[in-house]
Amino acid sequence: MNILCIIAAAAENNALGKDNDLLWHLPDDFKRFKSLTSGHKIIMGRKTFESFPKPLPNRTHIIITRDKNYKVENEDCIVVHALQEALNLVKDDPLSFIIGGGEIYQLGLEYANQMELTRVHGTFDADTFFPEFDKDKWQLTKEEYHPKDDRHEYDFTYLTYTKKQKE
Repeated sequence: MNILCIIAAAAENNALGKDNDLLWHLPDDFKRFKSLTSGHKIIMGRKTFESFPKPLPNRTHIIITRDKNYKVENEDCIVVHALQEALNLVKDDPLSFIIGGGEIYQLGLEYANQMELTRVHGTFDADTFFPEFDKDKWQLTKEEYHPKDDRHEYDFTYLTYTKKQKE
């Protein structure tokens, strides 16, 4: 079975970011994101891609934009104009990721069968939010709590969800 995994860090109020930037700095979460996504295709919206200083190493970036003239001069980047085009590019991959932003997560929920959600314990002022998802359609399979410490300003919990099979 091919796994299409949504990966995100969202606050308790589902805040993801503001002004195309993250709201917190959690080094362990960055490390986890890197280890999970390295070597795989990552699907994202244009604004998410543009929030990176440069393309992330060892990953193929699939960037969704409505702008038909949008170009990225990098062999690790593919520009598409709809989620369906992006999904066609990963359909034969054993594992691929949807990495944001809010609108792409919302569209991707229907197609994803796994979710790696880092729940940041706090509420934040944001302009981009993780979508509400139907908890009846997803099963929490793993939970790992991390208290705040000298490197992490907030408590957070890694939550792994698997989409329940339809009856």
